[in-house]
Amino acid sequence: MMGERIHLVGEEDDDEDLYSGYDNGNYIQKGLEDDAEFQQAVKTSYGHRAAAMTASKGGANGQARLGTGVAINQDQARPMTAIRGAGFNSTGGKLPGESVTQANRGPAPPLESKYDDNPEEKIRQMEKKVNELIEESALAGERGELQLALEKAKEAGRRERMICKQREQAGLSDQINLDLTYSVLFVLANQYQACDMYQEALNSFSVIVKNKMFSNAGRLRVNMGNIYSKQGKHQQAIRMYRMALDQVPNANTTMRIKIMQNIGSSFVRLGQYEDAVTVYDQIMTEKGDFKTGLNLIVCYYSINDRDKMKKTFQRMLMIDLGVGDDEKFMSVSDDNDMNIYYEAIRNDTLWKVERERKSTAERCIMYAAKLIAPVIEPTFAAGFDWCIGCVKSSPYVELANDLEITKAVTYLKMKDLAKATETLKSFEKKDSTMATAAATNLAFLYIQEGELSLAEKYSDLAITSDRYNPNAMVNKGNCLFTAKEYEKAQEYYKEALNVEASCVEALYNLGLTKKMLNCPEESLDCFLKLHGIIRNDPMILVQIAELYEILDDFHQAIDWYTQVLTLAPTDASLLAKLGALYDSQGDKSQAFQYYLESYRYYPSNIETISWIGSYYIESQFCEKAISYFDKASMIQPNEVKWQLMVASCYRIIGNYNRALDKYKQIHEKFPENTDCLKFLVRVCTDLGMKEAQEYAGKLKKAEKAKEIKQQRANSANRNGVSSRQSGSAGSERAGSGRNTSRNSSAKIRDEPDPIHQEESKEIDTTYNDPLGDAPARPKTAARRRNEDEFGDEELGDDLLPE
Repeated sequence: MMGERIHLVGEEDDDEDLYSGYDNGNYIQKGLEDDAEFQQAVKTSYGHRAAAMTASKGGANGQARLGTGVAINQDQARPMTAIRGAGFNSTGGKLPGESVTQANRGPAPPLESKYDDNPEEKIRQMEKKVNELIEESALAGERGELQLALEKAKEAGRRERMICKQREQAGLSDQINLDLTYSVLFVLANQYQACDMYQEALNSFSVIVKNKMFSNAGRLRVNMGNIYSKQGKHQQAIRMYRMALDQVPNANTTMRIKIMQNIGSSFVRLGQYEDAVTVYDQIMTEKGDFKTGLNLIVCYYSINDRDKMKKTFQRMLMIDLGVGDDEKFMSVSDDNDMNIYYEAIRNDTLWKVERERKSTAERCIMYAAKLIAPVIEPTFAAGFDWCIGCVKSSPYVELANDLEITKAVTYLKMKDLAKATETLKSFEKKDSTMATAAATNLAFLYIQEGELSLAEKYSDLAITSDRYNPNAMVNKGNCLFTAKEYEKAQEYYKEALNVEASCVEALYNLGLTKKMLNCPEESLDCFLKLHGIIRNDPMILVQIAELYEILDDFHQAIDWYTQVLTLAPTDASLLAKLGALYDSQGDKSQAFQYYLESYRYYPSNIETISWIGSYYIESQFCEKAISYFDKASMIQPNEVKWQLMVASCYRIIGNYNRALDKYKQIHEKFPENTDCLKFLVRVCTDLGMKEAQEYAGKLKKAEKAKEIKQQRANSANRNGVSSRQSGSAGSERAGSGRNTSRNSSAKIRDEPDPIHQEESKEIDTTYNDPLGDAPARPKTAARRRNEDEFGDEELGDDLLPE
């Protein structure tokens, strides 16, 4: 090639020595140094020719041959890259200065796609899209968008099946991506499980585990066992767990233990405690943990094996947590650098994990001790003492004090206040933390017993031991609230809230205090804040409703009472309250519904019975009111008004015979009741009975006896006042008082007996019917002609008898 190049520029042939002329090392300059076009080309950046070649030096036909990056003409300098165009455009048009030959060539042909006819590349792009759908499904499931996640998983499954078909059509069946198929099925099964579509999830997992080409697919039987466990099919769940356990190698201890824990939980749910004990005991032997130990104690508790409970509790206390010493990290050093280091350690994620692990261990130990203490010894106190002794000799010695407090609380639950108080008093000389807790509980106990002085003493002691103890401040406020010192009480409640803003006891009691101080708006604010913290608490909702009622906002009160009713639909007092509110608003029909519902749940409420009976009377259904007043008379048999109402109902509906019988029964039981006698006189008079005069005489005697009794009562009251006023006077004044008393007695004896006065005096038979005036009786008899109807008229002959 190089020889040919030299030959073109005019070097002579030398048949004898083809390489003559190259030995001087300066062969390029021979013949080329005089070539102007070559010299122009070597001056460019890339060594290309700078101008179009002439016909004599170019192609065979004398046409100009353009190279890439050639300038427009020979006189124009080559443009700099990325600043000015090199003489071409995308449409093939002629740029300024472009030669005619270049413009006539037209645009360059488009670049051909490299993968248009490559099926493997198409499949690769489809697989990429499937992976994107899998990721989107997983992210959506993590966000809680379960339906979207399921749709993405289904779309990934459809696209993956299309890929398999295209591979088969292209003859690439041996290149099927098994990992992609596994991922699609696994994600789809998980999304089915998240959407509680258990059968579909089981079908998807079955496709995976039955395919022998998927390695380690048998471990997914754990997922299938979890689904069966959620469905309550624990036997099938145990079968799946055991099949999965066979697939896990012995070296993978952690996974094997978790699967065995699931098996033990399934046995417990089936009530097969013996089998569960076997599984849990094996776990404790291989690698014990506190949760497994607690489950094992529960199983022994279920089968009442006391010795095994004790041994398992001791095994729990021997488990090593593997956490460091936290005390040195909680201390404060004189070195600022060490303090910064300790602060970083306290906020470290690993330290938080260790604290969580330690908290779990302490919680399990406390649960186990509370469970077995009442049953492992003849008395629960002895059981607690045994547990406390074991804990004191273990690395968890700080839990002994907590067990002591739990022992006192257990005494309190058994209503043995003396033992609880004695146990708590033993902490007075211990460390400040436990002394504060004991004093707080003692203050609560004394408040319950009503011994406010002792309660206040221990509340002050708790506050002195720990100035930032909100419970102690609440107890102190409760003491003041009970003593009706509301102003001081609210100060302690406010201070407790300043220490701990989420102290719901302090906020509730502060609301009650504001209510007692006649500040309903401030009290309402407290209870509304409390409602924001604790939702759907009936006591809080009732307080809010009552405050709205105090503020005369009855519509809001009804709304809040209705919310309470959704939480306690069988509360008779709440239903009666709603009935009273609707009654005050004039909605009698709605009030009747609530009162009737209240009566259904609590048929002994006199107020409810009275309202329903009155409603029926107002609605002119007196016969229905009779049954309610009868029940009221049964509840209060010594209250005469209910029986009078029953008799009045009979009289209103026109059943005078039943009314008369009822009045006679009342008179026999309450012979001195003047109202009953007045009714008897009226009814007997209406019926034209001779007994009217008899009852009239009894009425007269009863009224006179009542007047005499009233006079004697008034006289006794006056004498009592006079004797108290003259209690310190001398004997002379006392003698005068006795003479006055004798004169008064003589005067009373000289008065005629009112009962034996002349009977010609008119009897007062007026009365007030508790049910109102009776309706006018219908006149069904034929009108009788007066005897003198025709007295003033002359009778004709035709009217005279023959």
